[in-house]
Amino acid sequence: MADGPVLAQLHFGREDAERDVTEGLLLRGGFLPNAAYRGALSGRKMLIIGRKGSGKSAICMQLMAADGARAHNGGQILVTPDEAAGEEIRRFELQGLPGDSAKALIWRYVFAVHAARHIVTHAKGTHGGGHKLDSVKALGRFLKQNGESVDGGQGSGGGWLGERLARGARGLQTSLSLEAFGVKASVDLAQSPSEGARAAQQLGIVEQGVAGAFADLGCDGNVHPPLLLMVDQLEQVWSAEPDSNSMVIGLLLAAKHATSRYGRSVRFLLFLRADIYDSLSFGEGDKFHGDELRIGWTEKALRDLALARARASAGAALSEEYLWKVLFPETVGGEDTATYLFRRCLPRPRDAIQFLNACQETAWLENGRDRITEADVEQAGRQFSAWKLKDLSSEYLVAHPFLKNLFPLFQNTGYVVTRAALAGRFETAAESFRNDFPAYAHALTLSGVIDVLYGVGFLGVRRGSGVVFAGADDSPVQPHETEFHIHACFRAALGATSPFDLRPYEPLLAHARIVSGNFNPETPGFTARNRDDRLLQQLGRSCHSILAQVGRAVTLTPDVGDEIRRQINRVLDDVNRIPPGAASSMDVNVDEYLLGAAHYFGALAAQLLAGGLDDTTGVGAVAHRMEDEARGLRRAAGGSFGSSGNSSGR
Repeated sequence: MADGPVLAQLHFGREDAERDVTEGLLLRGGFLPNAAYRGALSGRKMLIIGRKGSGKSAICMQLMAADGARAHNGGQILVTPDEAAGEEIRRFELQGLPGDSAKALIWRYVFAVHAARHIVTHAKGTHGGGHKLDSVKALGRFLKQNGESVDGGQGSGGGWLGERLARGARGLQTSLSLEAFGVKASVDLAQSPSEGARAAQQLGIVEQGVAGAFADLGCDGNVHPPLLLMVDQLEQVWSAEPDSNSMVIGLLLAAKHATSRYGRSVRFLLFLRADIYDSLSFGEGDKFHGDELRIGWTEKALRDLALARARASAGAALSEEYLWKVLFPETVGGEDTATYLFRRCLPRPRDAIQFLNACQETAWLENGRDRITEADVEQAGRQFSAWKLKDLSSEYLVAHPFLKNLFPLFQNTGYVVTRAALAGRFETAAESFRNDFPAYAHALTLSGVIDVLYGVGFLGVRRGSGVVFAGADDSPVQPHETEFHIHACFRAALGATSPFDLRPYEPLLAHARIVSGNFNPETPGFTARNRDDRLLQQLGRSCHSILAQVGRAVTLTPDVGDEIRRQINRVLDDVNRIPPGAASSMDVNVDEYLLGAAHYFGALAAQLLAGGLDDTTGVGAVAHRMEDEARGLRRAAGGSFGSSGNSSGR
């Protein structure tokens, strides 16, 4: 490990892959090969799909870097459209072709030109005299005649991609220079029935020339791996408009066509954000399922990533035990620290990296420590939660611009939310939502809002004994499902840190008097069982009765059950602090004490019943038990000296 405090050296890298390559840890052991990377490297999958921050661009950067290039051992081209290029593709039209098909042609042109440029340089550098082949020379002439010479390099950097797309679009809409292939466009294509048909014929000639050159060079995947052509960051030029969807559909159709046209000479990898891909609807969509690979992250995978990045920054000798038991506290809030951290992230590397770095910076930079404490993690967690709530609305600003306006429905309440409770909250604001976002009125219904909040990962749905979030289960929210949980990532920012909006029990005077020492029974060891003692014993039995009912409610949401137990145990702890025979000397009015507890049980029962939890969870039985005990305590407080007060039917 490096000299100086290990915590000072600890860093988990940059959140974006582009900076992580140049100034981070991606190429210094901080990349964790996962199923998506292996699928991309093997050639078995063409579509790598994942949420923002899930590691799509990291795979691109790894494949483009030296290690990835050696692993692939073939040419790599990465296309990342800028706004100018995206605008050219979005507005590209051809008379006689629907929008999706027209966009597919412009993408096919992009692929053909990139492949042709690769062949011209590849033939000279790898195949010796291959550049002298007629088919290769023809490609060189075609590129020069159409302003696509290889001088600008193989990437899409700068503004040249947009400029060249503009020229290519004009060529497809009018005529490309095809003399290099022995075709006089103005004569040989004059009989084309439409603009779209003529463009398709021209492009077919170019693709035939590219495929012929690959064949003449023997680049069929046997001598060396195929050219790897990747498209990433399409979300930078996408909007939730029909022409943007056509741009993405056209990309898919073009890649499918080019794969069959170039065979094993070229392989395509398209990195698409999940919300964009899932929003598409087109006739050939079912043909792409076998090409899909969705990026998923488990807690174990995130732990492995954290350790890999910790070692890349602080030294390879850093052990997992040292990371999680020395640099980080062993537990936070009684929970294993790694589990605590990753349960409060959306399951993707970007979130994990941000949270881990926030913990390190809070401890080292802000608080000047050489170890991260539980308090540092909790402080960083509050900041991280605020970031993520803001980031979620930004991530889905295009598709769901109203998302930010839904968050107040969940502020300062419990993180377990029922359909009934949400319906009541939503109804009060529904008209305002629809007035502010009239174009999205179809989505601004109760079921529509639940679907959106589940789809973006804000809400999970209770299924059986567990809570499922989008990504872990492909099933949408069903109409009969009534219980939802705010993701732990967002709870601190919303002030929704307890499972249910239950009024906390406020201890009465007993605890304060005992702590202060203002308690002195008249007779030491006094244990007489007078009326006060019997009433206090009954309150204790009432607490145990409620706790037993909670235990019998086996289908009750665990978090809600834990919260009820916590509050009832506070009542029990409070009454147990009054020693036998000491109530009068402690100035405790036992009748008022019981009535106060009875009132609390009644209020708690009302909150549970009003919360809308399905009675199949057992919450109704728990609430009714509280009501029964409250009635019994009221009767006991008003009864005679000899009454046990135990007439509640227990």
